[in-house]
Amino acid sequence: MKTTKATTFTKARAALTALALVVAPGVAVMGTATDAFAATKISHATATQMFRDVGITWSSSGGCSDRNKSNCTSFEQLNLDTAKGAQTLKRSSGCALNITGGTETGHASGTYSHWNGYKLDYGKNTCVTNYIKTYFAYIGLRGDGAPQYKAASGNIYADEGNHWDVTYYNCGGC
Repeated sequence: MKTTKATTFTKARAALTALALVVAPGVAVMGTATDAFAATKISHATATQMFRDVGITWSSSGGCSDRNKSNCTSFEQLNLDTAKGAQTLKRSSGCALNITGGTETGHASGTYSHWNGYKLDYGKNTCVTNYIKTYFAYIGLRGDGAPQYKAASGNIYADEGNHWDVTYYNCGGC
């Protein structure tokens, strides 16, 4: 039987879809894995459980989790790698982590944005700040003047004054 490009693509697509079903035990995954480069999105409930599992806390000025309200802290549509990256930071630093910004509206737009699931904001504390400045490479100022530090994984930590704005391109070595 002759193998065509369409047949090969169909088999690859089926394999990726099957793989998406076993991303991690107990992780509810939204969407499909038909695009190998698409980020795996998770629900707010899944993210909060992942954070609870390692002792990460979260807060919002509005005391809410509505993605469509800027004074809430939502994890709806967060990338799985972003949640895993937060777990990696918590485990490797040993610091208290409190998330103050997730996927809710009100942040800057762009491909690697909060809304698209790539970013989390952390409240500042001495432990987190010392860890980032000790173990990550200073790479200069961002366009808005925020000092940036790059982890070996490629994830970027920006000091926005009262919090750390972190862009997760991957899970940080999870």
